[in-house]
Amino acid sequence: MIQLRNLERSYKLPAGQTWVLRRINLDIREGEFITFMGPSGAGKSSLLNVLALLDDAWEGEYWFREEAVHQMKRKQRADLAKRNVGMVFQSYHLLDDLTVQENIDLPLSYKDIPRKERQSLVADTLDRFQIVAKKDLYPSQLSGGQQQLVGWLAPLFTNPRCCSPMSRREIFIPGKPRRLWNSSVN
Repeated sequence: MIQLRNLERSYKLPAGQTWVLRRINLDIREGEFITFMGPSGAGKSSLLNVLALLDDAWEGEYWFREEAVHQMKRKQRADLAKRNVGMVFQSYHLLDDLTVQENIDLPLSYKDIPRKERQSLVADTLDRFQIVAKKDLYPSQLSGGQQQLVGWLAPLFTNPRCCSPMSRREIFIPGKPRRLWNSSVN
């Protein structure tokens, strides 16, 4: 049903071109269920955007039900997607003009937690989830998975009654978020 041959996708950043997909070859048969797994920033969301025909800034061959998507114009791809593709989107609820550190800190500031204690909690969280290097970045500078992770970290400080898991490893019981904190992100 879907065949990708030597598919590649990159993004132009101020520091230069960053490749998120390189030489991807993939066959998906009709009715087959697949899962893309990998660390945050590995290109999973980028690949899903290509597969869902939401992104057309890639190179390589893409065959959908024996139709050469790579040879189609944008409107033809949109028509193909409209007829054939359904997508569930991630939602992060991050404030675009705040950094990662500020997005994590914001819900704490509403809980009357002293500033020094908040800073300590945020620093510990950034370290536990191995995103210290991302603390000064804005949401638009993060991958989809990284945005999702940051979006999940901030609400945990508000002691939610229920949270949906990002993956099985991160399921936790309401009132006992320590299980999430003790899990590691690879």
